[in-house]
Amino acid sequence: MHDVPNRQIRAAHTAETVTVYQAYSPSLGVSAARDGRFPAAWKRERMTWIKPSFLWMMYRCGWAGKTDQETVLAVEITRAGFEHALRHACLSHHEHGTHPDAETWKRSLRDSSARVQWDPERDLHLNPLPHRSLQLGLSGPLSRAYADEWTVAIRDITPRVRAIHDLVRAGEDSAARALLPVETPYPAGPLPHLGA
Repeated sequence: MHDVPNRQIRAAHTAETVTVYQAYSPSLGVSAARDGRFPAAWKRERMTWIKPSFLWMMYRCGWAGKTDQETVLAVEITRAGFEHALRHACLSHHEHGTHPDAETWKRSLRDSSARVQWDPERDLHLNPLPHRSLQLGLSGPLSRAYADEWTVAIRDITPRVRAIHDLVRAGEDSAARALLPVETPYPAGPLPHLGA
């Protein structure tokens, strides 16, 4: 990937939806995928982090190998909900040049139900790349909206995750890459409040 902007949202998306990834314990993840919605046990009052980057999710969950992250979900949500969260999000840390001062940032952080972190994107071997990938944290009303209003479909993609990982471990990078979701730049427009 040449000439990729330092901060860019890349995602699998359609005209109506965007796909984000999360990983859970099987007890929660399997039932969410089976029912197509998050169960009552999903804690709506806690902050939840959604990731449009499949490989960043693989880095975070260790290819579904970490405890309580053994079930990887592809969650299709409405673009309207995703864009609402982006418009109302605040960077998770103060950034000179994006915020006038630390106090302004603290006030934004306190008033916002969404947080953004830009983390190094990952390659097939989970090494960091020079450009960044979006993580979007949702809390309070936005966490509840994500779980109960924006979610269109939930798929358990753990078998695909394992198949890709097996190919990577076997040195079959081309075959592994062919199984990756297609993620293209997401047309969110300028997001100066998020440093992008």
